[in-house]
Amino acid sequence: MTTATAALDEKVLVLNRTYTAVRVISARRAFTMLCKEIAEVIAVEDGAYRNYDFESWIQIAELQREFEPESHTWVRTARIELAVPKIIRLLGYDRLPRQQVKLNRRNLYARDASKCQYCGKNFPTKELTLDHVVPRVQGGGHTWTNLVCACVRCNAKKGGRTPEQARMKLLRKPVRPKRNPTITLRLGNQKYQSWKAFLNDAYWTVELRD
Repeated sequence: MTTATAALDEKVLVLNRTYTAVRVISARRAFTMLCKEIAEVIAVEDGAYRNYDFESWIQIAELQREFEPESHTWVRTARIELAVPKIIRLLGYDRLPRQQVKLNRRNLYARDASKCQYCGKNFPTKELTLDHVVPRVQGGGHTWTNLVCACVRCNAKKGGRTPEQARMKLLRKPVRPKRNPTITLRLGNQKYQSWKAFLNDAYWTVELRD
């Protein structure tokens, strides 16, 4: 059973006024925006989407609870039970997010799914390192296309050599992600499938910030 604290930590996709995905926030913050009437809920239903203000979202909670209880994470108060919205839309915000995915350790681990790019095994992040495919001493840059996750053993084996020099093979060529890789990981979870309508690369080519 999901606790109230865990439910309020659920992730909610935020759209701007023109329905462009701009960021991901916690359910706690989303409910605050809804209460202040600066956002509305967007619910994807049977391939179409519907708009609900906070009052309407409260009103349909009983029907959601009766007919689709397993489709939602629930927040319980002394008075009511509310479904955590998966998507909200800001009513007075038109700005677009930054367009470049930030190069940092978290995003690199997410891009490579915490998998060593040499042996192919998954590891806890504390047991992974970052390897420069072309070593810095050989002119390799600190870039998306030259950094990969590597386990301690493979990184030590490769040393200050290129994969070819070390007779090791990369699982795949490292690339710069088109969108924040942590969001891509969440799209593999069934509960976030409704996000896909607003994260299709054919429509949205901006970075998502988490």
